[in-house]
Amino acid sequence: MADPVSALPPPRSATDLFSDPLGAHPLWFKPDLFLSPTFDSESYISELRTFVPFGTLRSELQAYLASLKHELIDLINRDYGDFVNLSTKLVDVDGAVVRMRAPLLELREKIEGFRGSVEGSLVALRNGLKQRSEAAAAREILERLLDTFHVVSKVEKLIKELPSVPADWSNVDVSSAEKNGMSNATSLQSMENGTNLRETQSMLLERIASEMNRLKFYIADSQNLPFIENMEKRIQSASFLLDASLGHCFVDGLEHQDENALYNCLRAYAAIDNTSSAEEIFRTTIVGPLVQKIIPHGPSGVVTGSSGDGLQNDYEQIKQCIEKDCKFLVEISSKGI
Repeated sequence: MADPVSALPPPRSATDLFSDPLGAHPLWFKPDLFLSPTFDSESYISELRTFVPFGTLRSELQAYLASLKHELIDLINRDYGDFVNLSTKLVDVDGAVVRMRAPLLELREKIEGFRGSVEGSLVALRNGLKQRSEAAAAREILERLLDTFHVVSKVEKLIKELPSVPADWSNVDVSSAEKNGMSNATSLQSMENGTNLRETQSMLLERIASEMNRLKFYIADSQNLPFIENMEKRIQSASFLLDASLGHCFVDGLEHQDENALYNCLRAYAAIDNTSSAEEIFRTTIVGPLVQKIIPHGPSGVVTGSSGDGLQNDYEQIKQCIEKDCKFLVEISSKGI
């Protein structure tokens, strides 16, 4: 039986008991940080200097460098025999390289030729697509110009078709037109549809205004083109005739309170985005005369007869006029809402 005393391990020295193990590092020293792609030596030192003296840090880094060199030497010594024997195992490498070079060069020539043909086809394709795009853009511009020309011609034709009747044409209804035997095509159409000449003109003006709105869109989309500049006089003339005819029709509709004619005229003004003209015509045709009639001004421009009872009377008259002569237009304009 073995002596139990002899089986005990040898006693450890004080250095082994109280010092760090061999190859161990302090807790603050982390070698893994050196492998980080974002490692910065200055930042690393500035962080450690608050609690680690420079001497201790230098000693630890030198010890770590020595261990790395030792590991490098061990790796070289371990694989050095295989590295030396590698040259003896490579037999006829030059011959193999020569045999592989010929087919590789042939393959390279074929690839370069194919690449050249592909690049040529690609250039031709890009040129074709560019020409196609330019042709499409030119065709689009040409179609837009043709549409502009057709719209201008259509507007001029419609303006010529406006009813040409005597000065008091607004009082002429369908029956009187039939009695007078008018041969105008618009009058015949008015008789067939059972509408008066005023409504017929307002419907035609609304149609012209719609075409003018379309024409404005084409002009805005085709600015600085010589074709559009050459047609500018025709467009301005058609716009002037439309404004004049629309103004006369709107005034006549206000005077006779023709709901259908006024409704069509308001739609025409809205189509050409010129409602301010309708407001001005209503102001000068209806509102102005009513105010002048109710509140007359003397030669000096001062309101005459402005007593307390007179003001009350004027107020009542204004209310009656609004109810009689202004409310109908609000009702007409509210139809499309």
